[in-house]
Amino acid sequence: MQLFDPNNPNERKKIIAAAALFVVAIAVLGYVFFGGSSKPATNSTAAKPSPTPTRIVKEQEPVDDPSSYREIIYKGTIPGPSEANRNIFAFYEPPPPPVKGAYVPTPSPTPVPPMAISSLSPSTVYARTADFSLEVTGDKFTPAIRVTVDGRELPTRFINSQQLFTTVPAALIANPGARQVMARTNDGKLYSNSITLNVTPPPLPNYNFVGVIIKPRGNDTAVLQKKGDKELLNVYRGDVLEGRFRVNSISEREVVLVDTTLKIRHTIPFTIDTSIPLQNRPPVRRVDTEEP
Repeated sequence: MQLFDPNNPNERKKIIAAAALFVVAIAVLGYVFFGGSSKPATNSTAAKPSPTPTRIVKEQEPVDDPSSYREIIYKGTIPGPSEANRNIFAFYEPPPPPVKGAYVPTPSPTPVPPMAISSLSPSTVYARTADFSLEVTGDKFTPAIRVTVDGRELPTRFINSQQLFTTVPAALIANPGARQVMARTNDGKLYSNSITLNVTPPPLPNYNFVGVIIKPRGNDTAVLQKKGDKELLNVYRGDVLEGRFRVNSISEREVVLVDTTLKIRHTIPFTIDTSIPLQNRPPVRRVDTEEP
């Protein structure tokens, strides 16, 4: 059997068409896989040499003109350096302004006094008592030293470098409290430490004056009542209460008691105890009707 008849025009057309399709397919596959020709295209214009060489002029850099600049002034606040251990995410807090004119002096040690007082005798006295002698014991005393009480200079007797004597007037101990005793010279170059003299309140009679009988012969009777007790006590001039307070005088207004130890006078004014019923109150009269 014959597959191809060259004399048949239809068969020839089919063969020509198949060959054309085969050539086109081969061209497409070659372009896809090889990307066309690898040779660069020839630029005919670039290959031609320039008849006249062109001179290349370099562009000149602009010259700085100081007059063209404008001054910039920053008026903001420059924050200070960050403090140690400070939270960097916190907002800035400016430090407080310095205090003008504040001067803090440098503390200096207190100088040691040239002299020393170690003790007083007596160291405690009662207020409202009389003048008394005071012995001052210490070290490095001189004959020019004077004893002072609360800054008041007192006549001083020099015994030796460790002992001084002075007399303290009653006016300086009229009221209870502490008194500062020192030893110093008149010019203040030699001075001692300060030591305390204690002035305590004196003992007081614990009585109220609630009644009186005034007799013509002078043997008057005072009716006293001990504080906190309802018992009444009749006393006369010269009696001693509690072994310490002597009845010095009796009148319609007051009773005067004297401390036999400290020699201090205590005045008790006349008072009416309203807590005592009227019928039980002591009499207040000038004449004793019981006597003829």
